[in-house]
Amino acid sequence: MTIQLPLHKKQLVVSPEHAAQARSAASDERPSTLLGGPRVGGTERSDRLGARTLRVGDLAKRTGKTVRALHLYEEHGLLTPAQRSSGGYRLYSRDAEVRVRWIEKLQQMGFSLTDIKQIVQDVERSKSAPDAMQRVQDLYREKLEDTREQLRRLTALESELEASLTYLETCDGCETEELLGACAECARHDCGHKTPELVLGFRVL
Repeated sequence: MTIQLPLHKKQLVVSPEHAAQARSAASDERPSTLLGGPRVGGTERSDRLGARTLRVGDLAKRTGKTVRALHLYEEHGLLTPAQRSSGGYRLYSRDAEVRVRWIEKLQQMGFSLTDIKQIVQDVERSKSAPDAMQRVQDLYREKLEDTREQLRRLTALESELEASLTYLETCDGCETEELLGACAECARHDCGHKTPELVLGFRVL
C-alpha cells in the first residue's frame, strides 16, 4: 500500500515507513524550537527539561578555572555533569557555575579538595535537613572567627608596614657611606622615636 500526496499537480509516492520517519523527524525538531535552544553540537543546547547546558570548556571560561581544575573537582566527586552529548562531551547545567564558585570560596577559607569532599559527605550523612544545615552553620561560624582573627593580624601588619615605610623614607636623604652593620642608630631620628621592629630586626645581629 502506498500514500499519494498532491505536489504541484504531480504525484509523490511515499511508503508508510518513510512517512513514519518524516513524522518522527518533525517531532524531534519541535522541542528544540519551542525551547529556543540550538540542537546538540552547539556550545549551548537545551535538554528536554529546558535547562541550558554548557560544555566543560565554556564552564571553565565562565568561572575563570582551567579545564583540568574542573576535571579534578569531578574526580573528587564535587562536580557532576548533568549529561553527555551524543558526541561524548560533558554537559553541565548552569547550576554548575554556582558549585564551582562555592568550591573556590571554601578553598579561599583554607580547605583542600579532600576537606571539601569530607564536608559534603558529612552533610549528606545528616539525619535531616535541619541537622545538615546545623553542621554547615557550625562550620561557617568557626571559619568566621578564624577570618576575623586573620583580619586583626593583617590590620596590625598593615600598620607596622606603614610605620616602617614612613621611617625608611628618611633614608632617601641620608648621605652617610656607612654599611648597614655600622648604622646602629639613625641620626635623623631623635632618641625617643620608636624604631619599627620590621626595621629594627635588621640591626640586632
